[in-house]
Amino acid sequence: MARTTSPINSVSPAWIAEAARLIRAGKLVAFPTETVYGLGANALDETAVRAIYTAKKRPSSSPLIVHADSVEMARSLVTSWPENAEKLAARFWPGPLTLVLPKQEKIPGCVTAGLDTVGVRIPNHPVALALIRAARVPLAAPSANLFTGLSPTEAGHVRTALGDRVAMVLDGGPSKVGLESTVLSLAGPAPVLLRPGMISREAIEAVIGPVHLAGADPAGSAPHSSPGMHPRHYSPRTRLVLLGPGEMEPAGNGVVLRLNDTGARGHNIAMPRDPETYAAALYRTLHTLDAGGWDWIAVEAPPDEPDWAAIRDRLKRAATS
Repeated sequence: MARTTSPINSVSPAWIAEAARLIRAGKLVAFPTETVYGLGANALDETAVRAIYTAKKRPSSSPLIVHADSVEMARSLVTSWPENAEKLAARFWPGPLTLVLPKQEKIPGCVTAGLDTVGVRIPNHPVALALIRAARVPLAAPSANLFTGLSPTEAGHVRTALGDRVAMVLDGGPSKVGLESTVLSLAGPAPVLLRPGMISREAIEAVIGPVHLAGADPAGSAPHSSPGMHPRHYSPRTRLVLLGPGEMEPAGNGVVLRLNDTGARGHNIAMPRDPETYAAALYRTLHTLDAGGWDWIAVEAPPDEPDWAAIRDRLKRAATS
């Protein structure tokens, strides 16, 4: 089954068992989560983890998130588990929230960009959970694409981006959330939001109180405290332009994703008006347009409101030159 893709929505014991065998053998397996597809390796195997960086052409300064199948497994990867972690895990796990905490020594430094902290989460997808349980190890898993490229939300996106760099792709159908997880650090004296996601800062504050925002992204080759902090990220190959209020699209042969159209017409595409549906559709739409031969893709900026923060973050980075 190596270098192959499982049938869509396949969670058969045979496919999961083969994927788990590959993981234990140090190979890379792409698997679905509710956010995006992950490129997974045994998080405790330094050689396997380094293969992720090679396959993605990812700089060593960008840490990886480690996926667990239970709170017990997640706690075994960190040296402290504060009350806020317990509260947030009870409220949002399994789900698209990554908690950054001091790491155990068994986590290789290449997983964490040399930092003494590690991001952990429990994905809310039956295929992901079945794979972790069958492999019996936590999975280090960034998005299954080339670094700074569009994240994959379908198995076909993985194959297009990575080809035979991945031993197997488990096809669990389209990702439901469609954007990468919220990343929150609990390693310091106060909680810090490192990357916005569809679990909003306000939703987290409703559980644990005030949350600070991370400062400016680190420059150069300095380790990032979270994935997704590179200035240019989540980008299609086609030039992407983010349009502010009243701004016109560039000249030439392009297409515009709009919120304010009641329907698609010409080279306009009407996007969903609520943030959750928009997020689920965004990367899929951009993947399709990226294959369309356009000179550019323009996106009407979403509202500057808390529920749209993660979407605005992804589009801002995607539009960075």
